[in-house]
Amino acid sequence: MASHIMILSLLAITCSLAIGFEPSPLQDFCVADPASSARVNGLACMDSKLAQAGHFSFAGLHVPGNTSNPLGSRVTPVTVGQLPGLNTLGISIARIDYAPQGVIPPHTHPRASEILTVLEGSLQVGFVTSNPDNRLITKDLRKGDVQNPGVNTIANAVFGSNPGIADDVLAKAFQVDKTTIDHLQAQF
Repeated sequence: MASHIMILSLLAITCSLAIGFEPSPLQDFCVADPASSARVNGLACMDSKLAQAGHFSFAGLHVPGNTSNPLGSRVTPVTVGQLPGLNTLGISIARIDYAPQGVIPPHTHPRASEILTVLEGSLQVGFVTSNPDNRLITKDLRKGDVQNPGVNTIANAVFGSNPGIADDVLAKAFQVDKTTIDHLQAQF
């Protein structure tokens, strides 16, 4: 009899289920406190009574970036560093300016994604599908068009894409000659 009670007790303990969740955030906002050394899901929150309008706004995306550099592009990021009110929200925004033939080097976004919107002119954008296909998907975007490229690994995606990314684009993005790019592409 005692063994049955023990078995039922163990069964009850191992089969019990508890579900809990927070239906809404614990606070309305979490303005970053850069002076704090604590790091949890971003920076520590400053006292909400100290929050000001400037913590929730950024002025500067209207200013064109200087594209006089080897890549012919300039990224103006707006992250928690520029806009402390973004802290813990998992979101940011950036303005990218391109000179004619300018490029942004191949890249990924760990734990994030991006949506690209063309505001003026046109832009050839693309991404490479994940392994094993490594297929290059490109699109010419015009004013008002949007693309969501997802996230990929760099080496296989960039040098093993099918069809291949143009040598001159890769050479400029990596600041190497086309012979080096041809050698790298041959590895994939």
